[in-house]
Amino acid sequence: MSTTTVDRMTRDVHLSGKDLMGMVQLRPKDIGSFAIVPGPKERLDSLVKKMENPVKNFSFMEYNMFTGNINGTRVTAINGGRFAADTAITTEILCSAEVKTLIRIGSCGALRKDIKIGDFIMTTGCVRGDGVSPYYVDDKFVTLPDANLTQKLTAIAKNVASTAGLTVHEGKVWSTDAILRETKEVVNKVIDQGAIGVDMVSAPFLTIAQTYKIPAVSILAVSDNLITGQMGFINPDYYMAEGMLIQMAMELIKQLEGK
Repeated sequence: MSTTTVDRMTRDVHLSGKDLMGMVQLRPKDIGSFAIVPGPKERLDSLVKKMENPVKNFSFMEYNMFTGNINGTRVTAINGGRFAADTAITTEILCSAEVKTLIRIGSCGALRKDIKIGDFIMTTGCVRGDGVSPYYVDDKFVTLPDANLTQKLTAIAKNVASTAGLTVHEGKVWSTDAILRETKEVVNKVIDQGAIGVDMVSAPFLTIAQTYKIPAVSILAVSDNLITGQMGFINPDYYMAEGMLIQMAMELIKQLEGK
């Protein structure tokens, strides 16, 4: 008679954020106190051009991390992912490397008719529809950005946006993994939960930061509108707003540093 042996995992975790740091040869002393986290590589490239003496910390798969000086402050930047799963990887690396402040500059769809392409949504909370955050927290957990960072960045964003006739809207953001399943049945349910925007990143980004007790904030440029059906990915206002996001993040760091 044959006996089947079932192996069981005994280690607490197979791969940790610190393990990932070792894989990319990153040390806490290699990064700045502040990290600005855009999604696409193109936005990262624009940000790195604003740095003095940028040094590439690592390239790993499609991720690139740089650290340099912005207005005399040491700042790290990484294209932190477009989706929940890869966002979790880069956020874990940053948190494990003991970054002190996380600033997400991303894009989103709008869930209100009055929100225009190129406007901004300041994330005040999240409706978690992603597949990552349930592995970190239970259903009762309330995902929130840091209140002080949000207050300061909101004021900065409103000042910057007003110069171009754009508006900063404040509200919850729904993060989803299923961009092609944004049906009216699903979307209307999250609107009823208070969401005014949708992305694929803010919930895992802010949730993981909260579990590490690292202050984090998320501001998003509006690229499309689910209510009107408008697509703005070739709209000049959207690309102008992307550039403004970098300006806003830099101004926040400058203000936090008292410069």
